[in-house]
Amino acid sequence: MGTAKLHHLLTDFLAKHHINLGWYRLYDLLRENHLLCQKKRKRARTTNSQHPFYKYPNLIKELVFTRPNQLWISDVTYIRTGSDFSYLSLITDAYSHKIVGWAVAETLHTKGPLAALNMAAKTLQKGKESLIHHSDRGLQYCCKDYIELLSSHTIQISMTSQGDPGENAIAERINRTIKEEFHCRAFLTFELARAAIAKSIQAYNNLRPPASCDYLTPNLAHQQHGLLRKRWRKHNRKNSMNKNQFDKKVNSTLTV
Repeated sequence: MGTAKLHHLLTDFLAKHHINLGWYRLYDLLRENHLLCQKKRKRARTTNSQHPFYKYPNLIKELVFTRPNQLWISDVTYIRTGSDFSYLSLITDAYSHKIVGWAVAETLHTKGPLAALNMAAKTLQKGKESLIHHSDRGLQYCCKDYIELLSSHTIQISMTSQGDPGENAIAERINRTIKEEFHCRAFLTFELARAAIAKSIQAYNNLRPPASCDYLTPNLAHQQHGLLRKRWRKHNRKNSMNKNQFDKKVNSTLTV
């Protein structure tokens, strides 16, 4: 996990042992001992949007997440296995960041995404509030079998606009977390990859506290309702700046 999350989890330990260790010093210690993750930039293509199937519009541009099972984000990422690639399909709840469905497949065919969606659908309770499924415009998500499975569970369909990966940012972030923080980038065999990914997703859902979910683990956040506090450093700094600007404006008005 990232340094900020690790520092948050160490708070009680540091206090108990009277250790004065700030976030920046912890980062330096990790770097000095070669414990920071090394990022790799080489990628395999996983999205083919050049197909004849209907591409649905984006329904989530102005959506505010206030509960679990309001929006699911889906994506496929590559995992190197031996001298080839395997493909990990993930379905993540946008509110809690819990991975609710996943599958590892040896090809980019629809089998992997369908298996992930079936796993996620088993967690739903009938008669609950509406749910949106959001993905890119890849062939796997636009094909007949996938659309029919979504429709059978009365799930609304949303897709990114062409050429804008930022509209699926949560999925990209989860992909990076599983591959970089849990070291699921490369394995000798497909079986080793699937076993390690299963263990990593279990740890991710139960142990890792996302900053965007008030440092609650995804499983705990999935039991909440209402807006969750954002713990991002940039987010908090921006809110602080906005508050200072507001205070200055009020004080100026009172002075006049």
